[in-house]
Amino acid sequence: MVEKTSGFSPWRFSIAPMMDWTDRHCRAFHRTLSARALLYTEMVTTGAVLHGPRERLIGFDAGEHPVAIQLGGSDPADLASAARIAEEFGYREVNLNVGCPSDRVQDGRFGACLMREPALVGDCVAAMKAAVSVPVTVKCRIGVDDQDPDAALDALTASVRAAGVDALIVHARKAWLKGLSPKENRDIPPLDYGRVHRLKAANPDLPVALNGGLQDLATAKAELDPADGIALDGVMLGRAAYAEPSLLIGVDPDLFGAPAPVADPFAAIEAYEPYIARRLEEGLRLHAMTRHMLGLFNGRPGARPYRRHLSVAGTRPDAGLHTLREAVAFVSRELADAAA
Repeated sequence: MVEKTSGFSPWRFSIAPMMDWTDRHCRAFHRTLSARALLYTEMVTTGAVLHGPRERLIGFDAGEHPVAIQLGGSDPADLASAARIAEEFGYREVNLNVGCPSDRVQDGRFGACLMREPALVGDCVAAMKAAVSVPVTVKCRIGVDDQDPDAALDALTASVRAAGVDALIVHARKAWLKGLSPKENRDIPPLDYGRVHRLKAANPDLPVALNGGLQDLATAKAELDPADGIALDGVMLGRAAYAEPSLLIGVDPDLFGAPAPVADPFAAIEAYEPYIARRLEEGLRLHAMTRHMLGLFNGRPGARPYRRHLSVAGTRPDAGLHTLREAVAFVSRELADAAA
């Protein structure tokens, strides 16, 4: 169960589900940087959960907690079954993807195109709520294509609220399903944070978190306590947290008033080494883990040769902890004014 941490919303700070990025190794690494952040899996389709190799697809370490699974699908019965399996695996939240704009997702009638079918989304949430005891949440856009964001987001919110949704995470952009790639959909449609704040003002008892375009903790914190007085319950960072993972060291002290689990990126490497060692013994290649760490030392002298060494030597069959330590040895412990 996702529970409040020291009086804060469970969704106060989270790291977005990102395909090909937020796998179990990435989450284990991010957990060394923040004990409080809520972590999400990559999106997993209901078909994969129901019929695929579950341990490989949705297995995770208990040390990743709090961790939530994001499901992709639109069949209420299948989503209920997948949610039940996820709860049995130990996930503390089940999230429904109503935001991904890729063609493959559209062909499967899920993701962002479900913004056009709020009643169906409500049915999906109701089915999952009836199947599990953990929170069921929805991650959505403010609309798609030519939809009016006020009407579209209000309709979706009304439907999932009636179904008992526990929280809504809103990527504050429209998704254009034709004409823009998934990458372009993360940048080109304009952000509208005001729309998310108005949603929260109209639904004061519904936890609402903001996603999209947040680049650092200062910007994120400002959305939690904005000048307009409409405080959100949470913020979700995606690419910024992945590209600059060291910013996560500030999450616990800056957003939760708690000590950081590590003092600096060097200490984070040391904290992550036991996980790496264990996985190497199981036969995993080093690069599967270190690929998530390439941006850890951005801004320090030696960051470039660190990245180069992990990108080249770290992919070799004999790469091990010695390879990681060789890469770290390139990095100065003194911060530079400009990125290396």
